[in-house]
Amino acid sequence: QLSCLVTMVTLRGIPKDLDSYPKDLLLFVSPSDYAATGSCRQYFTNIGRANLDVLRRESSQRKELLLEALACLKIPGTQVNEENAEILGRLVCDLGGEYIRSSGGNLLKQLSQCESFLPDQEEAIRSVISSGNTTFGPPVAWSAFTLNELGGLIPVFDHSILQKIPK
Repeated sequence: QLSCLVTMVTLRGIPKDLDSYPKDLLLFVSPSDYAATGSCRQYFTNIGRANLDVLRRESSQRKELLLEALACLKIPGTQVNEENAEILGRLVCDLGGEYIRSSGGNLLKQLSQCESFLPDQEEAIRSVISSGNTTFGPPVAWSAFTLNELGGLIPVFDHSILQKIPK
């Protein structure tokens, strides 16, 4: 339905007010088409707020979006800073374990919004959390507020992390 709607909306070219349309609609507009109305950074900021689950997790379209986002943001290796993590939004859910490890705690806030994780992502999240080298600190110093912030990641925590969290 969204793909069909994009066809109707863009029949006479890309509208100048494309940012005012639902973010999910932008999943079916290519970054090059969007470039006529804004920057690739703005496009991926909008995409990061969209419901990516509209696209199948392993779909070529979703993989291509991530690759184009990394290129747009000029992320050369596997380290993503906080600013770029904010822009990527839900796209971080598709980053592999090597990105999660290299980025330290920079991705945790966005990762906590993901519906599910692959095994290498789970392992990387546990590794980053266990290190204590995040803005949240080590699990022994966490509060209810911290757990609320990391809520979506709690199912990934193993016994060694859970036992360190104060009651």
